[in-house]
Amino acid sequence: MTAEHRTGAISAIILAVLSISGIAVAQNSAPNPYKTIEGWAELPDGRSWGATSAIYPANDGKHIWVAERCGANLCVGSDVDPVLLFDEDGNLVKSFGAGMITWPHGMYVDADDNVWIADAVGYAPVPEGIGHTIMKFSPDGELLMRLGKEGVSGDGTDVFAKPSDMLVAPDGSIFVVDGHDADGNNRVMKFDKDGNFLLQWGSTGGDHGQFRDPHALAMDSQGRLFVGDRGNSRLQIFTQEGEHLATWTQFGRPSGLFIDKNDILYSADSESNARRNAGWKRGIRIGSAKDGFVTAFIPDPEPDPDNSGTSAAEGVAVDANGNIYGAEVGPRAVKKYVRK
Repeated sequence: MTAEHRTGAISAIILAVLSISGIAVAQNSAPNPYKTIEGWAELPDGRSWGATSAIYPANDGKHIWVAERCGANLCVGSDVDPVLLFDEDGNLVKSFGAGMITWPHGMYVDADDNVWIADAVGYAPVPEGIGHTIMKFSPDGELLMRLGKEGVSGDGTDVFAKPSDMLVAPDGSIFVVDGHDADGNNRVMKFDKDGNFLLQWGSTGGDHGQFRDPHALAMDSQGRLFVGDRGNSRLQIFTQEGEHLATWTQFGRPSGLFIDKNDILYSADSESNARRNAGWKRGIRIGSAKDGFVTAFIPDPEPDPDNSGTSAAEGVAVDANGNIYGAEVGPRAVKKYVRK
């Protein structure tokens, strides 16, 4: 058994014992050491926020990249820039992407400050297609790479069907979670640094290595890949070759994941309610990517989550000072959370 397997197995056993003994594992009851900053960032020219799930810090640890859906829940027909860079005070620094993105969903900033966007909704080529792609932009908005075929949905190795998120490993390998719908492709795909397909794993289901709506990706300092398996109300941990290491349920129904340099894991749960993941509250859970223990919880302010599809943060990011940013689809906002 490898060290990674031992760590995952020990964490799973400890968590199971604590759960059986009735000790709360802090899923819903951990303290909230944060206060909310409403209206942190302002859009230019009187624009209103659209649905927002794509958010990631720049490498300087101070600026925050956000992609919002053009004041609505779709950018088709809009002439505004959906990709925006804000400073730590919420002032807009730059923007780009008008007419290039239909439905920005996931975001990642690589080691060279390039901005990656998962465009998760597609329109067939009539005459030109758009969406169902992963796009790599320079910090100034130049398109450097596109994975997938614009407007083409499929399950081949060169196409996607509503890709939700992506990240770039330290060696340049590109990982994509493909299949936003619970009955979609439900797979993880790996490409080399030039975008050439290497391998994939996953299918529809609830067993280890299967998915229902793989919605988010993050990587810890060991290079382990964390997949937010939202439709199964869990996250799964893999090697970069697709070997299953652990399954964790204590971080709720993850829509967004972020792991900081100290291996602190942030999981945004915007969907749990009596119909989906009964007994779990919505909010941002914070804990260790090493042992899986939840240490803090920022609760969703939605008073009646049973009657709403999604609320509070779906995407989550953290700056160098430990401030948390929640990108909200339902409320159409970005909130900042700072230590009390």
